[in-house]
Order: sequence, then structure tokens, then C-alpha cells
Amino acid sequence: MAVVVALLVWVPDDLGGPEPFLRWAVPIVTALDVLVVVGIRPWFKHRTYRWEVTAEAVHTRTGWLSRTWTLVPVSRIQTVDVTRGLLQQVFGLASVAVYTASSQGTVRIWHLEHGMAQRVAEDLTARAERTRDAAT
Repeated sequence: MAVVVALLVWVPDDLGGPEPFLRWAVPIVTALDVLVVVGIRPWFKHRTYRWEVTAEAVHTRTGWLSRTWTLVPVSRIQTVDVTRGLLQQVFGLASVAVYTASSQGTVRIWHLEHGMAQRVAEDLTARAERTRDAAT
């Protein structure tokens, strides 16, 4: 799609190119889109994403217009994973995923400092083990 728009914008006038307005409108709209994606969307995501680990559960809240609260009791935790994507490795970050047997029960805690992510995962794993041992 972007290639088609770029070709449309930069076709010379004598070959039936677009109006001069379109030559400048598309790059301006593209620059505004980049500004929103890079500058504004991460700010909103940071402002609207919350997480908390308590003695009984892991809580997350996501969303801006439509909010979703997810609560996973420690007794339901089956697996805790720490993942690091390429950009997360560059910036020293990691994400923690808390899995349950339910397909809807996964909680993700995004972009923590790598050491903090490791500590959260170890703490949740230890709590889940103690809870399972106490339940049997």
C-alpha cells in the first residue's frame, strides 16, 4: 500500500502525476501518523496499563476507552515465563507471562526492567508452589 501511495505522489506532472496538493498532503499525513504511533500511542499505553502482584493474586488493567481487568489467583498459576524480544534486550527489558489452565486466564506484565521481571517471576513461582503444596 505504501509503495502505491509513494509512486502516486512522486509521478512527474507531465506523466499525469497528482495535483501539487497531493504531493505534500501524503508526506504530511505520513509524518503525522508516525508522530502518533511513536510519540502519543506509547504515552497512552503507559498511562492506561497497570499491574499489581498481591499475596493472593496477580492483577492487570488495560485499555483506555474500553478497560479490561484481569485477576489470576496465585492458586491457579501453572506457569510463569519471562520473555525478552530483540528491542527489549537492547533496552534491558523483559515481559512476564502468568499462565493458567484457562485460555482466558493469561496475564502479561509488559516491559519491566530485566532484573525486576526475574524477581517477579521467581516470587510468583515460589508462591504458586507453596499454595499447591498447602492444597494437597
